[in-house]
Amino acid sequence: MQDAHVGTWLRGAQVSAEIQASVRDLNRRFLDLVAGRPGGWSIAGRGLSAAMSARIAPLSAAQKSAAANCPYALFDLRFHDDDHWRTRLRAAALGGVAEGAAVDAKTLEFARLALFFAWHVASTTKLAAQLLLGMHEVTAAAFREATIDCLPFLAETEAAQLTARWNDCTAYWSALTGAASRQDPASLRRIQLYGLQLAAAARLCSTDPGGGEQRVELRGVPREV
Repeated sequence: MQDAHVGTWLRGAQVSAEIQASVRDLNRRFLDLVAGRPGGWSIAGRGLSAAMSARIAPLSAAQKSAAANCPYALFDLRFHDDDHWRTRLRAAALGGVAEGAAVDAKTLEFARLALFFAWHVASTTKLAAQLLLGMHEVTAAAFREATIDCLPFLAETEAAQLTARWNDCTAYWSALTGAASRQDPASLRRIQLYGLQLAAAARLCSTDPGGGEQRVELRGVPREV
């Protein structure tokens, strides 16, 4: 029943099978990137805590692939921050690019792929960028107006912004990695679908004129796994 709801949700967002597959592939690459830093993963104060990175690191390739099979992105590049991206995209369109922060080659490569995916999804679908990436609708419109030539330059400056989505939700990440490590498909899928609550709460927060921060309780997800 839960998967049926997700299927309806994805079809309503005009999310093709190819886009869904790309999200899964990017999620897996992101988990591989995090797993490469088991002692802690942080870029410019962002990323995952050492404890969470250490939980992802022991997962096998198959377990990471299973964890990555979410109907949303597990990574974030401040896609929810409309002001940030309007400024960046405007500067890129005018040919002005800020100096990029020092990041490793693998992180930069991932940022390039993630930004190309964001641009493609925003340009070819109506709602998928908002629902899969947590992108503000104004940001999605700005990406649609950008040219592909802007993307390599943006990756240089934005790679340092890379972080885990819902980075401060320990319950979610603990449950996700715990279920993946136990190879419990039913529990893992249930936890992955709970992530839709987080995505929905973030959308409500972005459209709330009051601007207050909103949190969602992941009911049924254990605090520690």
